[in-house]
Order: sequence, then C-alpha cells, then structure tokens
Amino acid sequence: MGPLAGVTVIELAGLGPGPFCAMLLADMGAEVICIGRPGVAARPHDLLNRNKKSLLVDLKQLRGRALVLSLIERAQLLVEGFRPGVTERLGLGPADCHAVNPRLVYGRMTGWGQEGPLAGAAGHDLNYIALTGALHAIGRAGQPPTPPLNLVGDFGGGALYLAFGLICALREAEHSGQGQVVDAAMVDGAAALMTAIYGYRAAGRWGDRRGENYLDSGAPFYDVYETRDGEYVALAAIEPQFFAELLARLGLPAELAKSQNDQGHWLALRAAIAGKVAAMTRAECCALMEGTDACFAPVLSMGEAPKHPHNIARGNFIEVDGVTQPGPAPRFSRTPAGPVSPPPRMGEHTDALLARHGLEASEIAQLREEGVVA
Repeated sequence: MGPLAGVTVIELAGLGPGPFCAMLLADMGAEVICIGRPGVAARPHDLLNRNKKSLLVDLKQLRGRALVLSLIERAQLLVEGFRPGVTERLGLGPADCHAVNPRLVYGRMTGWGQEGPLAGAAGHDLNYIALTGALHAIGRAGQPPTPPLNLVGDFGGGALYLAFGLICALREAEHSGQGQVVDAAMVDGAAALMTAIYGYRAAGRWGDRRGENYLDSGAPFYDVYETRDGEYVALAAIEPQFFAELLARLGLPAELAKSQNDQGHWLALRAAIAGKVAAMTRAECCALMEGTDACFAPVLSMGEAPKHPHNIARGNFIEVDGVTQPGPAPRFSRTPAGPVSPPPRMGEHTDALLARHGLEASEIAQLREEGVVA
C-alpha cells in the first residue's frame, strides 16, 4: 500500500526531525527499519515511530555494525540525524555504506549542516530559525519574537526538506545507478521557507518591524480575534472581494473596504472588527461566517480539532490503539497510504527481521546473549 511500497529505509534512531522524516516515508508505504540502541528506554506514544519496524543493535560492537551494513546492502534509503562525523566514527558513514551499496541514498539530518562555522555546535529548532530571519519576523508589535512551536525548523525546514531530498535522489539513482548524500540542514530549510517573505521585503512590501505587516498580525484583516466567550477566531480576508464579504457578514459599512490597504486606517479597522467579533460567541461567529468567502475559521484546541466536521470528512485525524493523531498526508488517487500501525515496542521486530535476513534461531540467540541485539 502507498506510493513508496517496495522501498526499504534504514533509520538510525534519533530525535525529532529524523524520525518524522522516516515516519512520512513509512506512511507512504516504505518499509522503515528503525535501528535503536539496546538499553534506551521507550517513550510512550512516540507517534513518530508509527508504521515502522524496530530493531535494537549495539553499533559499538563490530558484529553489530556488520549486521547493520548487511541490512543497508539491501536498502534504498538511509536516515541519520547525528552530529557531523558521528556515523563515520561508528563505521556507518557514507563511504562505509556506499562500499556495500553504491545505489544507497544517504540522508543526513542536522541543524547547522555538515560544514560551516557552526556545524559542530549543539542547537535546537529555535536557534536555527533565529539565524534565518524567520524567528525575528514572527510575533506581535512591541513583543519579543514568538517561538512557533518547533514546526518551522525541525519539521518544516528539516524533516520535510530531507524527505523531499531523499525522494529526489532516489529518482535520480533509478536512472544513474548511483546513490549520493543528501545534506539536509534545518537552517537551510528554514531559510528556504522564507523565500516569499524575502521577496516581499525586496519589493518594499515587508518591513523588519514585527506586527506591522500583512501576515504577522499587523493587518486587521489577517489576525485572530477574541469572542464573547473567551474563545478565538481566525480572519484572513486578504483579497478585496473576501474583505468585502467579511465586512458584509459582520454588518460593517461597505465603504471601509476602500481603506483596507491603507495602514493609516488599520487601527480603526481593527477596532471595528474586534468590536463586532467580541459581541458574539465563537459558535455564533461560526454560524455567521464558516463556509463563506469571508476567509474564516474558529481557533480550535488540539482536543477540539479532531471533532470538527471538515476534519472528520477529510479523515485528517485517526485513532490507532486509542490514540488520536493526524493521519497520513497527502492523498493519492491510485496508491493511497495503507492502514496506520502503532509505534512498535523497542526491538519488537528484532527476531523477525534477522530471521528474514537469513539468520538461524540459534544465531539470533547467540547475538542476544552477546548483547549485539536486543
């Protein structure tokens, strides 16, 4: 099931964007074999490990490395998220892997990249997006930059770009017969995500002051507003015809549309919109505007979102073993993603994978006894 059925991925277990990238591939039908370390405690409900198979191997033992290399020999993709040089020291760097599988696409997920002045430094999502201008641009006027969860660096700029790079390189390898290394750095991806905003800035349509631009809460027609019952709604009526619809729905004068893009009138526009929204509950706002061209949506909590009729109709959330979670995306007309399996127990598939690989039960038992696998 899924467009990546038949693709085998070796994932060297890590945190955050690497596992998310591998999850995306697994959701699309790839067989992802996640290689973890014996003795590392499992994290309950680690949804990034769904649809994967778990194998525990001690990579510091020669037999452990040899075992993993034998698995890599039959794989198409590899995902690792260690600091630069770590897999080389383990004997599982690109040269080691390409020696046994020249067609392998070797995916590397780091924050700062494989080279550069900061390549060896520790960091997290917030650091990477800070360096690209993204963090500086996110926030309200007069307030410090607002951390946007870890969606921009880890998952958007990191995991999604690595997945894109892996599929691009896999496509090329099918023609050339040669693998290559995909160097996906969160700082690179986060910078790329800012391409349109840098274009706006070059055109004089974006300033460096937070909360004074069209998409950063500066514009009154692109912001969240509090309702009478203490909830929030999101308004995003950028185009003139949509703003006119918003004004009509709120019962505001149509002539206000003439001053939509005049920043000198934004404070007055904001006050007018806020007053109308504040007089209604969120449910009343939904009844008035949801499903219209006013570009409206209620701001839902994570508990509420799976229950919304549109999310239900689209199947955007699923329940697996009693755990509600986002479903696979995007959708495919001919090769849809298959059923989602829950995250495996650590090492759950060790015996089955090794047996499929040709090892006898006695050999597997010996490897367990020696602590090579678990």
